[in-house]
Amino acid sequence: MNETPLLMENLKKYSWKCIIIPLVAITFLGVIIYTFFYLRHDAFMTDLDHRLQGISFQHPLGTDQLGRDVLTRLLLGGQQTLGYSLIVLVIALAIGMPFGLISGFKRGLIDKVFMRIADGFLAFPDTIVAIVLSGLLGPGIGNLVFAIVFVKWVNYARLVRSTVLIESQKDYILIAKINGLSSWKIMRKHLFPHIVGHVLVLASLDLGKIILLISAFSYIGLGVQPPTPEWGGMLNDSRPYFQSKPELMIFPGLAIVSVVLLTNMLGDYLRDTFDVKREVK
Repeated sequence: MNETPLLMENLKKYSWKCIIIPLVAITFLGVIIYTFFYLRHDAFMTDLDHRLQGISFQHPLGTDQLGRDVLTRLLLGGQQTLGYSLIVLVIALAIGMPFGLISGFKRGLIDKVFMRIADGFLAFPDTIVAIVLSGLLGPGIGNLVFAIVFVKWVNYARLVRSTVLIESQKDYILIAKINGLSSWKIMRKHLFPHIVGHVLVLASLDLGKIILLISAFSYIGLGVQPPTPEWGGMLNDSRPYFQSKPELMIFPGLAIVSVVLLTNMLGDYLRDTFDVKREVK
């Protein structure tokens, strides 16, 4: 009678591996095969004589409106989209985690000042603030990275602060203070391990949102500038050819959806792994 719930629990536990691992393996295998066995193309060189070609051995995903190899630009665009998304995430973590850790542990005036700053950031939707900043600073990936970091770091700071406030009330922190440990050692040895799991869950879920933001801003011309390929920019460039060559939009669109879906699945797995309530039980 208990075999069915146990089977369902195991399927739920390992389903992410059954999907992510084959997809990642196929992706890397495809990149290796394309790099070493197909002709390598210049992602920036135009060839109007071979524009809008279909799938072939030389061009596995065809060519775009300027005769450039779609697969090459898709792979390079993935480097741009994922690379800058990870840069944004790392910078936001590097700023938000120390702010939240110090604010939650020290409290007092530091915490009050931080909370007023956080309230100011949260008074407006982060997407609107990013659009305004990008519009004021001008188009370019550097300005876009700054704008997204500007609105994202406060989320991690607030999460870390709330976790530290809870942990600071527990007996082991009081014992550490009585034993004479410095604030730096308490934060590094006792508090930091407790916030890592929560931060990883939020970061994995947030990575998909950052990817969508970078792609969306590149789509409207405020992110990566042409001729550098980027998934959102490729979608914008392919709009006039959607009826005659829909795959030019389908390929980068599928790439964005697939990566965001994988990051959300990873976030769900990390959330279950670092579930504090489950660990307490």
